[in-house]
Amino acid sequence: MKNIKYLGLLLVAIFISCSDLEEVPVGRLSPDGLVNSPQDIQTLINGAIGNMATEAYWGRKLSLPIMLRSDMATIGDAGTPGRRQEVDNFSMGPDNGMVTALWPKAYQVIAGTNEAIAGAALIDAEPDQIDPITGQAYFFRAYTYYHLVRLFGAIPYLDTPVNDIEEAKQLTKSSVDEVYANIIKDLEQALSTLPETQPSSAYPTKATAAGFLASVYLTLGEYQKSYDQAKFVIDNEAKFQIGLAADFQDLFDYSKQSSTNEFLLSLDFNGFSNGDTGRDYAPALTGIRGNERGDIGGGWSVAVPSIEVYNTWDGRDYRKAVSLDTTGIFGGVIEPFTKFPEFDSRNIPSAYIAKYTRAIGPTGTGNGRASSLNYGLMRYAEVLLIAAEALNEVSPGSAEAAGYVNRVRERARSGNGSEYPENITGGISQTDFRDLVLEERKWELAFEFKRWYDIKRRQIGPEVFGASGLEPQPNFDPNRDYLFPLPFDELDRNPNLAPNNPGY
Repeated sequence: MKNIKYLGLLLVAIFISCSDLEEVPVGRLSPDGLVNSPQDIQTLINGAIGNMATEAYWGRKLSLPIMLRSDMATIGDAGTPGRRQEVDNFSMGPDNGMVTALWPKAYQVIAGTNEAIAGAALIDAEPDQIDPITGQAYFFRAYTYYHLVRLFGAIPYLDTPVNDIEEAKQLTKSSVDEVYANIIKDLEQALSTLPETQPSSAYPTKATAAGFLASVYLTLGEYQKSYDQAKFVIDNEAKFQIGLAADFQDLFDYSKQSSTNEFLLSLDFNGFSNGDTGRDYAPALTGIRGNERGDIGGGWSVAVPSIEVYNTWDGRDYRKAVSLDTTGIFGGVIEPFTKFPEFDSRNIPSAYIAKYTRAIGPTGTGNGRASSLNYGLMRYAEVLLIAAEALNEVSPGSAEAAGYVNRVRERARSGNGSEYPENITGGISQTDFRDLVLEERKWELAFEFKRWYDIKRRQIGPEVFGASGLEPQPNFDPNRDYLFPLPFDELDRNPNLAPNNPGY
């Protein structure tokens, strides 16, 4: 067992140091005693979190595909690599480079959590010392599988360290239902052991576990359970020390993020990196080519909202001003987005995403890579909207559900003194309220990697990618495109994973 732990630690520790999290230096741990204390388990968990902050996961390979897959962002620079364009226009195959890089990195995160859980069982420590730490491992394992199952469907499910490579090559896929059952089990375990608060939102709490349980149940259509979990968070917001940030802009300002209490979970980027470890490419990928604002060398004009996103977003909504850049600086002159292509032909005449470029803080590389801005992986606003959506499905027309939406809208109004978006009242039909909440999520969580999953769980692809949608995509096939293809190289290594998802 110790040899297994040693191998796992070496694999995981390679990626440690890419976040702001504290960890025990690996050199202090000897092969004969790698898991002697709860802090050693924390080191393994920090390594798993570190893997999440690499280019092959949240840095680019997970964040970019689910952003492009939505109807809120499309390709700007037509010369960007084909693997990105294939994700955007629903023409990718099993050899797509985004998928083949994302898959193994996700399983490296899972390997780190499995090592931590197995290692914790070896430690002679009081439950109140070890259980809250092990709860983190259960949470992050569930979190990683939650992305995988939504993207790929049936997948191999591993919940113990791998000690026999040949045996691992014989693994088969677990069904979607089995994966979700294990996700729920892990989140319930995390909920029972995690603390009520943490020193940083990079570490999960009871509110984090309950918030993601609410999200999972919403995805599964188990609306009463989704509402119950979201209501648990809402009822205990004071105890959990969470709430809506006073200013929506502060959520995307590196210097103010930590002073807000809206994030139930965030991913730390510290502004510096070693190679692709710790690099956040969102500023570069979403930035305006040639833009002089921010002194980060401009952007790459890859993921850009279509002009219809700008045109259909009500200008009275403060969130629009925070989320979109409508001007750039070229030659020291402020220019409107209609002129962006004049300064670089790879730009398109549309407003660009501002959430990852406007206030990213110190960066150790050009083009905004390795930004100091942290990703909000779940915000309290989302929990309120989950509660509203779920409650509408079990008790349509309730004033309570309307009240949750109004809390989110009130913060949006306070940004610029506008009377928009206005409050809503109870008594709205179930169908209308369902559509209203989905729209509210679209604007409140714009470009925060949620929209594709909403499209998938509500099965609205033909509508949003149709001729009247924000981003018409004639290639979209609902019989194929709600799932990504399994990577071809994984199928080559293990034929038991065949067949691939339908249509690939």
